[in-house]
Amino acid sequence: MGIGRASAVIAAGTLVSRLTGLLRAVVLVAAIGSVGKASDAFAVANQLPNSIYQVISAGVLTGVIVPQVVRASAQKDGGHAFLAKLLTLGTIIVGSITLVATIGAPLLIDLYAPGFGPEQSALAVRFAYWCVPQLFFYGMFALLGEILNARRVFGPYAWAPIINNIVSIAGFALFMVLFGQSRAGLNGWSTEMITLLAGAATLGVVAQTVVLLLFWRRIGIPLRLDFQWRGMGLGHMGKLAFWTFLTTLAGQVVGLVQSRVITPASGENASVAASQYTWLVFMVAYSTIVLAIGTPYFTRISEHAAAEKHEELRETARQAIRILGLLVIVATAAIAVASVPAARIFSSSADEAVLIAPVLLAYLVSLLPLAVLFIVQRTFYAYGDARTPFVYTLIQAALLVVLTLVVAVTTPLEQRAAMVALAQSVASTVQTVIAAVMLRRKFGSFGLGGTMLALGRFVLLAIPAAGAGWGLFLLMGSVDGWMLDGMLQGALGAALIAGVTGIVFVALLALFRVPELTTAIRMLRRR
Repeated sequence: MGIGRASAVIAAGTLVSRLTGLLRAVVLVAAIGSVGKASDAFAVANQLPNSIYQVISAGVLTGVIVPQVVRASAQKDGGHAFLAKLLTLGTIIVGSITLVATIGAPLLIDLYAPGFGPEQSALAVRFAYWCVPQLFFYGMFALLGEILNARRVFGPYAWAPIINNIVSIAGFALFMVLFGQSRAGLNGWSTEMITLLAGAATLGVVAQTVVLLLFWRRIGIPLRLDFQWRGMGLGHMGKLAFWTFLTTLAGQVVGLVQSRVITPASGENASVAASQYTWLVFMVAYSTIVLAIGTPYFTRISEHAAAEKHEELRETARQAIRILGLLVIVATAAIAVASVPAARIFSSSADEAVLIAPVLLAYLVSLLPLAVLFIVQRTFYAYGDARTPFVYTLIQAALLVVLTLVVAVTTPLEQRAAMVALAQSVASTVQTVIAAVMLRRKFGSFGLGGTMLALGRFVLLAIPAAGAGWGLFLLMGSVDGWMLDGMLQGALGAALIAGVTGIVFVALLALFRVPELTTAIRMLRRR
């Protein structure tokens, strides 16, 4: 499958997944709110499996599995024996950690949310007992999905999360039918309510993993367990996994510090739940653009590295950064000027939307740097170097911890979530610069100077496009207009503002005959 077609499959699935995920968030907000102690208790509990999964799975899978599976695919059996051993090992590791994490749920809640009072902490623990088992299914979903990606089967991994969202939406809707809406307070939470709300979230993750398992069988890869791990290259994989594990662990230590700084704001201010919802909007752009287009590029970069086609690898990396940059810059501009209506989608009132929008704006600062970092970091992984990403991630983590602690002692509670998000964006930008410098020193020039100039031109053209979108927001009454009257109006308003911004941006690209626009259009035609 070519990059154009693969990107289309992933982009379509990811976009639908993120949009249904946004709908899931809207239904959840309607059920328990986005600002309140119960909503923050559930947010912390439901985030625990994701946080642990990132440590044990995401970095290791991305950095280690894809290149190894690409190499194993050249074996006589197509790598089937290797995949059976890998799947068995992954199942045992993830299952064991899930069991330990579930038993230790109270300790995890205390660790991530020391700012919760006794009653709020107790509710979070009860949620966590139902949510933490998601960890096993997240891990298996990622393991199966990354193997499929490495085999150039991109569609199931991108589309399966939609099932997760549908199941969760149904569960949250049933919760509202049985128990009512806007239950943001701590009073009246029964065992049945906790079971339905948290159980629906977990059942959704189970469903998406089962769907992926069905596709695994259909593509002809035997699904079997093999405990004969000798000879599968565990030594080499272990070295890579060690550094990717430390890289991801550094990021999660930062997440822990951020959670501990934000949770004291829970109640009347934007806190954990609000930060997660704004991050969800951020991830709509990141996933639809960076992951959808970048993942096929990563597979091709890995193939070039395996074949020692270094110049082709450099050209692929440059092209990926230019295309990703073009798209994320317009996305940043569009979402930024539509931030208040976008925040209204997952808030209970116009006042809450105004309170939450700065958090979204702060996250958006890092969208372009993270797009560049995606390609730079995966180039290191393709060459089998996981140590260098750990070094620059450790620098980013240390900087972010310092900035977050400064926020904790200098920022009032009502602004704390936004300032923590801004600190993350600043640290991510510094990380990207350091990563690019290290890439040049490690593997020679990639010709990124011209690529950075191209990104600079895109930014300049995005400024008047953003001005057009902001003008529409002002024309429609700004914060006192119809766009903040309800969740649906917020979604419509955000879409209109983003649409105007995008149209003006594309018109400017065409007016100045930007060559990357032609490349992007050609990719769309191939799809």
